[in-house]
Amino acid sequence: MVRYFIRRLLITIPVIFVVIFLVFALARLIPGDPCTQILGERATPDQCQQFAVRYGLNEPIPVQFLVYLRDVATGNLGSSLKHSVPVTELIMQRLPTTVELSFFALIFAISVGVPLGIASAARRNSKTDVGAMAVANLGVSTPVFVLGLLLAFLFAIVFKGTPFALPSQGRLSPGVDIKPLAEVWGLTDVAGPPRSLLDFVSGIYTFTALITGQWNQGIDAFRHLILPAIALGTIPMAIIARITRSSLLDVMGRDYIRTARAKGAAENRILLRHALRNALLPIVTIIGLQIGILLGGAVLTESVFNLSGVGRAVVEAIDGRDYAVIQGFTLIIAIGFLVINLLVDLSYAWLDPRVRVS
Repeated sequence: MVRYFIRRLLITIPVIFVVIFLVFALARLIPGDPCTQILGERATPDQCQQFAVRYGLNEPIPVQFLVYLRDVATGNLGSSLKHSVPVTELIMQRLPTTVELSFFALIFAISVGVPLGIASAARRNSKTDVGAMAVANLGVSTPVFVLGLLLAFLFAIVFKGTPFALPSQGRLSPGVDIKPLAEVWGLTDVAGPPRSLLDFVSGIYTFTALITGQWNQGIDAFRHLILPAIALGTIPMAIIARITRSSLLDVMGRDYIRTARAKGAAENRILLRHALRNALLPIVTIIGLQIGILLGGAVLTESVFNLSGVGRAVVEAIDGRDYAVIQGFTLIIAIGFLVINLLVDLSYAWLDPRVRVS
C-alpha cells in the first residue's frame, strides 16, 4: 500500500509542473492588452510602459515564467492588476463559496444518482429502468443556466408566500450575518496562516454555523444553497446514475453472482453486498471526476444565483486580462483536481485488493 501511494505521488509531481506551465501559457495567450483593460483605452504609451515595468510584463516570456515558478514555489501567487490586492486574499474570499456549493451539489448528485442507478439496474428493461434513464438523460442534457432559471422562477416566484418558497439570490438573507470563527472563539489577535485558515473556514457558512451553534443563520445559509446545488448537481447526478447502472449490469452477469443466486441468497443482499461493492471502482472514478468539474464549472450557477465564487472571479479576471488572478485561481482548481484524482487512485487500493497486489 505504501509503495502504491509513493508511486502515485511521484507521478503527480511532474503533472503539477506541466499544469503550472499550461496555466502560465494560457493566461498569456488570451487576446487583449492588460494595460488598456485596466487603465482604459485612453492610456498613453508611457503609462502602459510604466504599467508593464511595475508588474514585470516587460520581461521576456521565459523570464516571466521563471519568476512565476519561483513565486508559486514560495506560495506567492502575485497581486491582482485590477484590485491591487494579493491573489491569495481573493482566493480566501471566493473559494469558500465554491467549495460549499460544490459540496452540497455533490451530496445531491450522489444521494440521487446512485440509488437511481441501482434501481434501474435491479429492474432492467422495466418501467422503472426506462423512467430512471429518462430522468438521467433529461438531467444530462439540460444546461445549467436553463435549469437554474427555471428553479429560481418556480421556487422564488410561483411558490412565493408558500412553505415551498426558496431564496434564489445571494448566500444570506438581508440582515442575517454569521459571526466568523475568530470572533466566536476569541482569536481575533491571531495572525499569519492560522488566521487565514480560520477566515477560510468561516467563509463556509453552513459549516461555521454548525460548529458555533448559529442555528438560524445556518438554516438560512442552507436554504440559499438548495436551488444552486440542485442546478449544479443535476448533470453529475445523471452521469453518476448512468455509470452506476452500467457498472452494476456488468457485474450482475458474473459467475459469482450466479453462484450466490444458486445458493438461495436474497436478491437485495446479492445486489448491495456482492454486486455493488465490486461495481464501485467506475462509480468512485466518475464521482472523483465530477468533484473537479464542480469546482471549476460553477461559473453559470454562480452567475444565475448571484454567488461570489471562483467562477465569477475567473470570468471577471479574463474580461480584465488580470493575469495573476487567472493564473492563481486556475492553478488552485487544477491542483485541487489532481489531489482529488490522487485520493481516488488511493481509494482503488482500499476497494479492490487486486490493485494492492499489482
